[in-house]
Amino acid sequence: MFLHTHPYEPFLFEGVKKLIVGTLPPPRFTIGALKDGDVNFCYGSRDGQLWPILNEIFKLDLLFETSNRAIVQRKEFLIRNRIGICDIVASAEREKVDASDLGMQNIKLRNLLFYLEKYPTVETLLFTGGNSKNGPEYFFRKHLKDHGLQLKVKSNEVPRIHEFVHPKTNNAIKTVSLIAPSGAANRAVGSIPEYKEMKAANPNFNTVEFRVLQYAKHF
Repeated sequence: MFLHTHPYEPFLFEGVKKLIVGTLPPPRFTIGALKDGDVNFCYGSRDGQLWPILNEIFKLDLLFETSNRAIVQRKEFLIRNRIGICDIVASAEREKVDASDLGMQNIKLRNLLFYLEKYPTVETLLFTGGNSKNGPEYFFRKHLKDHGLQLKVKSNEVPRIHEFVHPKTNNAIKTVSLIAPSGAANRAVGSIPEYKEMKAANPNFNTVEFRVLQYAKHF
């Protein structure tokens, strides 16, 4: 079994307002075997779409290379926009060494409620995926249930929006279940009626562009 541990500590700071919440980066980040073009930071896989999406929304002119400058650019952007990152999975075991969420076993979660108590300015959690098994919202629901809490539906339209009240701070915190920024989620995007309409109107419209429109509303 491969022990897939999260290689990065949560990226949090005073005044943070939004948190990006995912699961784990690909296993190669755990062992430090990065590919050319990977960025050694959260969501830094060259195959991932989160940073290309944010690059388009905010016109950041980011570097997509394995360099310290590329890391600094991302950290500066996050701090400037008061966005943190706190993925919910601390570690998991895998029989097959790949990035599939479904392949995770013996999963250990981070205590997000602890971090939300420590950083009470957080208003919104941005899940990089919905409530499918072993996705970030799925694990967060489990985390809340362990503390006698649950999400309350605010909007059932995609992206689904929920809310919960932190038991220590009494802050009402919103959660947004974004479409996962991965190629594996493209099939799910293709089934969304809104995407189908846009694709019918413009055959060149693609799943990344659809994510850009969705993410822009919440970032």
